[in-house]
Order: sequence, then C-alpha cells, then structure tokens
Amino acid sequence: MKIVVDAMGGDHAPEAVVEGAVIAAREYNTEIILTGLSDTVQTILDRFDPDHKLPIEVVHADEVVEMHDLPGKALRSKRKSSMKIGLDLLKDGTASAFVSAGNTGAVLAYSTVILRPLKGVDRPAIAIQLPTLKGNAILLDAGANVDCKTSQLFQFGIMGHVFAEYILGKENPRVGLLSIGEEDGKGNEIVKEVFQMLKASHINFIGNIEGKEVYQGNADVIVCDGFTGNIALKISESLAAMIGTNLKRMFQSNWTSKLGYLLLKPQLDQFKKKVDYSETGGAPLLGVNGVVIIAHGSSSPKAIKNAISRACELSEKNINEHIREDIESNLTDVEAAKGTIWKQIKDMAFGGESEQGEGPQQPEATDKKTDET
Repeated sequence: MKIVVDAMGGDHAPEAVVEGAVIAAREYNTEIILTGLSDTVQTILDRFDPDHKLPIEVVHADEVVEMHDLPGKALRSKRKSSMKIGLDLLKDGTASAFVSAGNTGAVLAYSTVILRPLKGVDRPAIAIQLPTLKGNAILLDAGANVDCKTSQLFQFGIMGHVFAEYILGKENPRVGLLSIGEEDGKGNEIVKEVFQMLKASHINFIGNIEGKEVYQGNADVIVCDGFTGNIALKISESLAAMIGTNLKRMFQSNWTSKLGYLLLKPQLDQFKKKVDYSETGGAPLLGVNGVVIIAHGSSSPKAIKNAISRACELSEKNINEHIREDIESNLTDVEAAKGTIWKQIKDMAFGGESEQGEGPQQPEATDKKTDET
C-alpha cells in the first residue's frame, strides 16, 4: 500500500508534512509518496531521514495551491500542482489513498473532477469525527455542499452509516437527522422529505435530533447540509478554545489553583486527547472513487501521521465498495416503500450507460460550486 501526501498543503507545509510522513513511514512501515517542489521537499526529507532508509519517494510538482486560492481558479489554472499530481497518482492506481492539509475547497474540486463521484453518489461529503459522552460520532456534511437536495442528504446518511459501522466499529449505528426539533414534522421541506426516505431505508434511523443532542452521544451519525454542518463545527471549535483559555487562566490565578492543576493534570491530558483533532488526523471525503483525507490546515506532524494512518485504514477496509453497495440496496428499500418517484431517483443513479459513464456534473459546474465554497 502506498499513500500519496500533498507535501505543500497546509499552514506549516512542507516541514510539518514531511516530518509527519517520516513518522508514519517509521511507525507503520507504509510506503509514502510526497508530491511538491522536489528540491525543497528532498532537503527537508534528508534532514529527517538522513540515511534514506524509509520507503518515501518524492514526486516533483511545479505549482502549489495556496490556502487563499479560489478552488475553481486553482482547478483551471494550476494543472501541475502538488494536489493535482497526487490525485492523478491515486486515480491511476499508483497510490491507494491521498492526504492533504491544503485548501479544502481545492481538494474537493480536484477530487470531484479527477476521481469522479461513486456510482449512486451525487456529491461527496466531508465527514467530521466528534467526541461525545458515549464515544465518537460522525457528522456529515461539514462544509463541502452548502445547498443540498433531498437525495444528497439521503446519500450522506448512508455514507455515514457505512463509515460508523466499518471504521468506528459501531454495530447497527444510530443515524440522526439534524433539525430544529425532535418531532417527525419539524424542519424545512427538504428535511421532512429526507426524514421519510431515511425512515424507509434499512439503516437504524432514530429520527430528528436537535443541536443540543450532538455531543450527548444519542446518535452515531449526524446528517445535515454543509452550511449547517460547517457552522456547527466552527462554533464547537470556538467553544472548545474559549473553555481551554478560561481553564488556563483559572489554574494560573493563584498558588492553590496551580496546585489543583498539578493534581488534575493526568485527567486534563486525557480530556484534551479526546477533543484534539490531531488524534484523528483528518476528515475523509466520502463519496469519490478513491480514499481522500482532508487534514486540518494547521496540522502538526502528529496530525499528518494520524491522517496517513486513517487513509490506510479506509483503504484496507474498502470503504468505497461498502458505500456503493449500501446506497444501491437502500434505494431499493425506499423505492418499494415510497413508489415510483424513488425509482426515478434510483434510475438516475444506477441507470443507463450514458449516466453512469459521464458522472453527475462537468468541470464547469464544479468550478462554479467550488468558487462559492
């Protein structure tokens, strides 16, 4: 198994990325391909692996997608970027997975155009792992799709179900739909329609959940559109930072609080580990023909190492094949329960040769969507 890593992606690239790749290659004995400005990357690699004993290869790329680049513009103009070359290596089978801490919108745009969505998937979704009182849960979409159709939210539910079962190890994972109330009739028209589709499927759909339940652990999978999911994620990150800052101030206020900190430090370290994004490494982009991990923009070497580990896991467990099978079987259930409208949806996803061969959208449409992202 080879994992291709965008060495130029992220706020601390390429140093942090190369160091993380070295740690991963050393700990997991995983073959890694680093794409980027070869002279710069090789110089850093020589520093961390002076004897060249690790299975790490450097592939040159002439261009770098910057964090401020518009995704659509990068897609059109930076055809020799480290990001594109890395995804090309994944598409042609040279690598088993792709990892980048770079521009999220650009990763989404390149992945959608180069890899194409899975059969039965309209648009890929970013899946974020969240700590809860009852273990880990997954929320999707976390920002890839601002506006979603009913069928797309339904697909997010199936993809999240598969991820929770095969990656998080949840037996019969509970899938909840994020809404403004727990009652069946709450939410906008799209949410109400998705509710009925998920209810008719064979997954363990527990109905609507409110925002206050996300961290209670009542659901293993939380389904929402990217607009709602990204806001929920950013608010959560802000709240965590605020709590951390206030705790630090409190423990530094006097000698008794400093003593209390020393007594509580082991428990505080355990808590920090549970909520630290670097422990999971990155968020998978579910729904494309290949394993793609989007790491946090400010990823440390530890985060990159764990992102590579997650990429290996998703590839080994063949997550994409499970997603494809589950979407097809669940659409059959919904069709039987709801009538011909769902048969039309299924025909669009799994029907004629022209639909299967060309994918759901052309690069021009993707450019417009990713520019907005």
